[in-house]
Amino acid sequence: MPFKFNRNDLHWLGVIAVTLICLSLQSEWAWMAKYPKDLILPISDWLNVIMDWIVEYLGWFFLGVSWALEWPIKAVRFVLNALPWSVTAFLFCVVAWAASGWKLAAFTLVSMLYMLMIGYWSESMNTLSLVAISVPLAILVGFAFGVWGFFSDRAERIIMPMLDVLQTVPSFAYLLPILMLFGFGTVVGLIASVLYSFPPMVRNTIVGLRGVSPEIIESGLMSGAKPGQLFWQVRVPSALRQLLLGVNQATMASLSMVIIASIIGGTADIGWEVLSTIRKAQFGESLLAGMVIALMAMVIDRVTAGLAARSGDYDPEDKSFAQRHRYWVVAALGAALFFVLAQIFGTLNVWPRTWEFSPAGVMNDGLTYVVVNFRGEIETVKKLAFFFVMLPAKIGLQGAVSPFTWGFDLTLAHKIGYAAVVFALAAWAAYRGRTNTGIAILIFAILIYFGLTGMPWPALLLICAVGGWKIGGRALGVGTALGLGFIVVTGIWPEAMLSVYLCGIAVLISFLLGTAIGIWAAHNDTVSAIVRPFNDTLQTMPLFVLLIPFVMVFKIGEFTALLAIIAYAIVPAIRYAEHGLRSLPSNVIEAATMIGATNRQMLWQVKIPLALPVMMLGLNQTIMYGIAMLVIAALVGTNGLEQIVYIGLSDGDFGVGIIAGIGMAIIAIITDRMTNAWSRKRQEDLGLSIK
Repeated sequence: MPFKFNRNDLHWLGVIAVTLICLSLQSEWAWMAKYPKDLILPISDWLNVIMDWIVEYLGWFFLGVSWALEWPIKAVRFVLNALPWSVTAFLFCVVAWAASGWKLAAFTLVSMLYMLMIGYWSESMNTLSLVAISVPLAILVGFAFGVWGFFSDRAERIIMPMLDVLQTVPSFAYLLPILMLFGFGTVVGLIASVLYSFPPMVRNTIVGLRGVSPEIIESGLMSGAKPGQLFWQVRVPSALRQLLLGVNQATMASLSMVIIASIIGGTADIGWEVLSTIRKAQFGESLLAGMVIALMAMVIDRVTAGLAARSGDYDPEDKSFAQRHRYWVVAALGAALFFVLAQIFGTLNVWPRTWEFSPAGVMNDGLTYVVVNFRGEIETVKKLAFFFVMLPAKIGLQGAVSPFTWGFDLTLAHKIGYAAVVFALAAWAAYRGRTNTGIAILIFAILIYFGLTGMPWPALLLICAVGGWKIGGRALGVGTALGLGFIVVTGIWPEAMLSVYLCGIAVLISFLLGTAIGIWAAHNDTVSAIVRPFNDTLQTMPLFVLLIPFVMVFKIGEFTALLAIIAYAIVPAIRYAEHGLRSLPSNVIEAATMIGATNRQMLWQVKIPLALPVMMLGLNQTIMYGIAMLVIAALVGTNGLEQIVYIGLSDGDFGVGIIAGIGMAIIAIITDRMTNAWSRKRQEDLGLSIK
């Protein structure tokens, strides 16, 4: 195919030309390499002044709210700890049975027995008391905002950016203002959990209410329903399945905040146990405690998902009262029976200490054995990854290649050879009609040679803004420029690039490896069955716990942070790849089979191109998970925005912490918009619709 220039190519060639000019001039014009200190806007100082004023004049109101919210938490905690363990376990098993049958009930029983056997029953009930209050609050707040956004387009335009900020600003960043306003204690953890967990409910409420078919609404109107009746008796029941999915996501988000809340809550719950064992570097103990939260999350996830799936089931009216309310009857009678038995048999009331068992010592010894006996191999892997992958991405080949790291100096001949290979590859791609691929090769070659931290900020800002414009239109291009401009003028650009470098490598590895596993799982039910519990554990295990094995094996450093991010961010890549391939239209697969496509052709020329939009949504979520874990990775030696957020919390500097948090939110929102825009464009090209 003959090569032709078009306007798109000229735009990108102009961007590359400007980038090369900036690179050649940054040694003379220092402001290109680092934004001048004199021009940095003191926004953090302004925010501190505002917060001080709020605390001084409105602090009494927030402390009153804190006092009022403390009582329901204490009441639920008292009830959960006062009930015999057998009664509580039975009630949970009945709920699981009602939601998804006997298999989930059995899994729930095993989970409750695990909490008893390792001696964390009381702490587990304290955690559940926080979840029992935060989840209903999050659901109510989320439902209210969702209804408001459904009825008002203007409100929705305000609400959606607010949700984006709440879901992308690191939790550490807004812990400090909550702490300053509401004081130290359990309520602070409650409010942090609500703020983090109500956005999914808002989004699902809006989607659910808008998804009610016009025919159902018309039937309600024809029946003479008033506006209130139409909403509560027609719209809400019709959207119940989507609303219950919102409840599911809000509950999972609330559980994920348990450890973070423990930092400022200071209560004797599972989060505090995990945190205290982590501080003592007790791998076995922290993992066992973390498994409690993972099991809780799995049970609640299955229960809420099961209730959502059964929400549309038809229940005949001719059933008796006992048949219609059989689960309530079983729960009441069974709870009463176990309560009586618990008064007779003490073991049904309080689990004996002599029956507790903890394999933490064996786990610690096993990890120590690996560290001691495989130290050479561990150091080799660490050095190879750091010198040949991480360092080039960070400071570029020009800084990474040396006799100490790569075994040779980067001479003029090497530089000429590198440039020749890059231009040859780009020219070949352009000649084949793939000009976008050729341009991508040129930009990537520049970035990898000079390194992300060695690039002039005007050039990177221009590349990202033009990329946003090409992918999502003028609005996304302008928004990208303004967002990155904020990072520049607030003086956090160098730290932002350190965050992007580390998170970028982790996301790339997670997406490639996770997609490969997802493709395998989509074609093998056994692999799928094996992978699912691993995904559940990785996604529900507290983020702090994921750090412990990597820290003990690889010590403090960026490589440890990289592995921890990969372990957490790989899950959505696996799930979306498998879901995308398993959800392909059967008629397309049949057509490809009938024309004689081989398995290899079927995968690469039919399945993957069709599933690519869904996989890109997986990339979107992989990025979000990577950024979420990046903040936790600040504890093991990273130096990006996440470290500034953590320092702001430690020093009580609200302005510094929130500015860095907003910077991370901007990066997350930009990548979210770009990946979503690309996915939508790809769907349109393929004529697909993804629900």
